[in-house]
Amino acid sequence: MNLTAAVLLFGAGIIIIVGLAAYALMLRKEVKRRETFRLEEEQRAQQNSLENLDYIIDALLQEQVNITEASWRCKVLLEIIDPSLAECKEFGAFATLHDRTRHLKTHSERNKLTPRERMREDKERLTVEDEMRNDVMAAAKEVAAWRAKEKNTLH
Repeated sequence: MNLTAAVLLFGAGIIIIVGLAAYALMLRKEVKRRETFRLEEEQRAQQNSLENLDYIIDALLQEQVNITEASWRCKVLLEIIDPSLAECKEFGAFATLHDRTRHLKTHSERNKLTPRERMREDKERLTVEDEMRNDVMAAAKEVAAWRAKEKNTLH
């Protein structure tokens, strides 16, 4: 191989390496952009969950919402915010009520029940709500206190 061919191959190699490096750099920037977007989305979802939790807790404490439905929603939101929160002793009434009522039909499944079955399920739900009312309200107060503390530390 002569010198001219070697120089041309060397030049082509350099061009290919520079092109691949530029492409790798572009891919790296795209990965960083997507990671930043994902983190922002997670933070937005976290903030939305916290806001929703605040609304539900306020409605629950003002007795504007069904205890069972509020407990289910609080349990799910606490799990979204931080799975360990749902297992926290202070907030455990939400999970307990959920566990005791999870077999009850909701939405379209509830509509398929006969009036007698629906009444039986309503009676069971109301019994559980009566038994758990104080514990659920105490857990709601704990969540409200936790959220108030969190809000004060953020500012």
